Amino acid sequence: MPPYPVPLGFVFRSRAKEEKAAVADKASLTDSKQTRDPQAPKGRPTPKRSEAQSQRRSVANTSMTRKEAAKRQREERRAALDRQRQALASGDERYLPARDKGPVRKLARDFIDSRFNIAEFFLPMAVVILVLSMVRVPALQTIALLLWLVVIVLIVLDSFVTGYRLKKRLAERFPDDNKRGAVAYALMRSLQMRRLRLPKPQVKRGERP
Repeated sequence: MPPYPVPLGFVFRSRAKEEKAAVADKASLTDSKQTRDPQAPKGRPTPKRSEAQSQRRSVANTSMTRKEAAKRQREERRAALDRQRQALASGDERYLPARDKGPVRKLARDFIDSRFNIAEFFLPMAVVILVLSMVRVPALQTIALLLWLVVIVLIVLDSFVTGYRLKKRLAERFPDDNKRGAVAYALMRSLQMRRLRLPKPQVKRGERP
């Protein structure tokens, strides 16, 4: 028996821990001898002073590049708007706005432009009725009120007939295409006077589209 008590941890120390420590030491030595992966973030060599300065200059010039890009975008947007205005006047399908593009919308426009629509005369009739209503003559004011009712009823009936015929024509011409919103698009166009419509009319009155 030893004269002094021996720590149990020293006697029963796990050999597995010693083996793991030895393996870890060998691995660290081996890793230190291996070269770093050149693609690793920390494996790149330290850049030279000239390279670092050139990188800093490129970062400093980034604001100028952004300004030039913004200026180029403004120029491209302005050119696109110019092409769009020209297309609205000439009817060029390539540069029309998205709401006017496509064969369905073109047929809807041509259908409206090829006929007389009561709604397109609403503005001049409204001016006449307004003038009559301002005259301090009871008979003329009564006539103006009746004209308002007649004009509104005629516009509603004409729009209903126009929408029905256009819907039928679109179904015959484009049975498989998306026709959503085409009738409403055409009816809104019929409210405008012919000379003020955009895109400009491409068919004559009475011409079958």
